[in-house]
Amino acid sequence: METRKVQVTGGSTYTVSLPKTWATENDVSSGTAVEIYTEDDTLLVTPQSDETNQEGTLDVSSLEDEQLIRAVMTMYVGGFDVITLEAGRITTDQRRAIRSAIQGLIGVEIVEEGSDRVVVQDLLDSSELSIVNAVTRMRLIAASMLEDAVTVLVENDDDVARDVTERDDDVDRLWLVVSRIFRATLRSPRAAEELGVHREDCFEYHSSARQLERIADHAVKIAQLARKLEDIPEDVADALLALHADVATVVEKSMDALFADDAERATDLGHDALESVLEIDEHTRRIDDLLRNLDPVQAQSLGLVLDSLSRSADYGGNVAETALQRAAPRP
Repeated sequence: METRKVQVTGGSTYTVSLPKTWATENDVSSGTAVEIYTEDDTLLVTPQSDETNQEGTLDVSSLEDEQLIRAVMTMYVGGFDVITLEAGRITTDQRRAIRSAIQGLIGVEIVEEGSDRVVVQDLLDSSELSIVNAVTRMRLIAASMLEDAVTVLVENDDDVARDVTERDDDVDRLWLVVSRIFRATLRSPRAAEELGVHREDCFEYHSSARQLERIADHAVKIAQLARKLEDIPEDVADALLALHADVATVVEKSMDALFADDAERATDLGHDALESVLEIDEHTRRIDDLLRNLDPVQAQSLGLVLDSLSRSADYGGNVAETALQRAAPRP
C-alpha cells in the first residue's frame, strides 16, 4: 500500500499522483488516458483499453474428448471472446469434441476452420447479458425439473424423465454464463459498471447460481432413479410428494429473499427458509422409517431419492444464508 496527499490545483480541482511503479508496469505516462470508476467510497483507476474482444490461443495437440471440451469451456468462462484452437492437424474426433463444447455454451459459434486450427467466437453482445436474468432463468428451470422428477417417480412417465435430463443442459449453459460474467467483474471494473450490478452482488448471484445448478443435478438423479423403479407404495409416494412441496417452498423463499429489494423482507424470508430446512430434516427421518419396510433394493433407490430431496433443501438453505448476508449492513 502507498499513500498520497490530495492537492488542489486551479483553485477547485483535486489531484493525486499515481505510483510510478504501477504507471511503468501499465505503460501509463504523461498524456495517457485512464479510466476511473467509483464504488461507494472507493475509486478504481485502470489504464484505458480500446480492446473490444479478448483473444486467446490454445495448443490442443495433446487434448481430446472430455479434456478438450473442458479446455474450451474453461477459456470461455475465463473471459475470452475469440478462442483459437491449434494443432499440427486437428483430427475428426477433436472437431467433434469442439462442436460438443460450443453446443454447451450460449452465443458461441465456429467462425473459422482449417486443417490445423479452429477459431470459435462468442457472438453474444455483452450488453445483452444480465446476471440477474440468467440466475432467474436457472431458478425457474431447476424448480420445474425437481417438480417433474418427483412426478416421474410417482407416475412412471419416461418422456418426462428424458425431458428433465435435457433441461439440465439449459441450466449448465446458464451456469457457465453466470460464471463468465462473475469472473469478468472480478477482472475489470468496467464489466461491473456495464452490468449495473455491484461486484459483491455478482458474487452472491454466482454463489446462489451454483446451488441451483446442484439442485438441477439432483433432479436428474431422481428422474434417472425413477425410470428404474417399479410402482412404489401409496403412502411413500404421498410422503415424497409432500416432502418435495416443502423443499420447493424452501428454494422459493430463499430465491425471493435473494432478489428482495427490501432488507427487512429479505431477512424475514431468509430466516423462514432456514427454519424450514430444519423441519425438512425431521420430515426426512419420518420417510426413512417408512422405507425400512420395503424391499431392500427398492428401499435403497428411494433412499437415494430422499437424499437428493434433502440435499436440494440444504442448497436452498445455502441461498438463504447468502440472501441474509446480502441484506446485512455493509461496512
